[in-house]
Amino acid sequence: MKPQAVTEFYRRLRAQTPQPASELQYVNVYTLLVAVVLSAQATDIGVNKATGPLFARVDTPEKMLALGEAGLKNYIKTIGLFNAKAKNVIALSKILRDEHKSIVPRDREALQKLPGVGRKTANVVLNIAFGEPTIAVDTHIFRVGNRTGLAPGKTPLHVELKLEKKTPAEFKQHAHHWLILHGRYVCKARTPECWRCLVADLCAFKPKSPAPQSDEARRNKKAKIKKKAAAKKKSVKKKAARQNRAMPFIQYHKDGSLWAKGQTIGDILTGYWEWFRKDGTKLRSGTFKDGAQTGEWTTYDKKGRVYKITAMKPGLKSTGKAASLKKRS
Repeated sequence: MKPQAVTEFYRRLRAQTPQPASELQYVNVYTLLVAVVLSAQATDIGVNKATGPLFARVDTPEKMLALGEAGLKNYIKTIGLFNAKAKNVIALSKILRDEHKSIVPRDREALQKLPGVGRKTANVVLNIAFGEPTIAVDTHIFRVGNRTGLAPGKTPLHVELKLEKKTPAEFKQHAHHWLILHGRYVCKARTPECWRCLVADLCAFKPKSPAPQSDEARRNKKAKIKKKAAAKKKSVKKKAARQNRAMPFIQYHKDGSLWAKGQTIGDILTGYWEWFRKDGTKLRSGTFKDGAQTGEWTTYDKKGRVYKITAMKPGLKSTGKAASLKKRS
């Protein structure tokens, strides 16, 4: 994305939300750090539900250590990976008490030395708590950076470094929040809502997602599908009816001369059947009922005269299927 487009990209996001804020709830810098650590692979809403009661009781490293790991787990057990997170929060609280006088350091390197704190978490704390122009790249910002063409990169760090380089100074303070809110509510992972996106014309993503259909259009589409299903059901019924009705069936020799003719119901031979030689003289004739030979069957000589008459025994089965009538050589 060209510099002019990048500036316009941020200008529109700023116009929509002049003063963006984190959706994580916290009391002070320490509780912000804890909330961000707990938010890894979890939603802000889920974290807020757990930390509301927790932060009403605990807002310092000392209070957290007094609560203990088991006590902390009772508060955050609804959050994914709560066992590991509880262990990290207790460990980082101890380090803050012993090495930093219970004060959260304003230094990325020092923050990243704390258990459970990576580059993204450190950047969030530096940006929100201390006003540093850092850009923490989470899954939403990583997606927006790559999908829009704003800062494509193979890793979160690549995207972060590109965003820091391409984002104009006037937008850096809130760039993190604008991008994360845009990715969370508009440029969604499964289906981006391009039809209501402020920066759709600047975005490299194609094809753009169309607007959802109106209620009337959805009703019409549903009615059309229902009508098509009814027509298909009717067609199936007609086909079944045809299969239960005797239909003419003719088969030929390979040279095109008539070999056999009669009737079938579906694939089952029925009614009167005749077989012929290549020269056109009748070879044999008889009757089928439900695929079984019945009554008297007559065999003819080459001059068409009756040669033999055979009375079929009741229940005597023949092949009885049209598929068995292969072309003769």
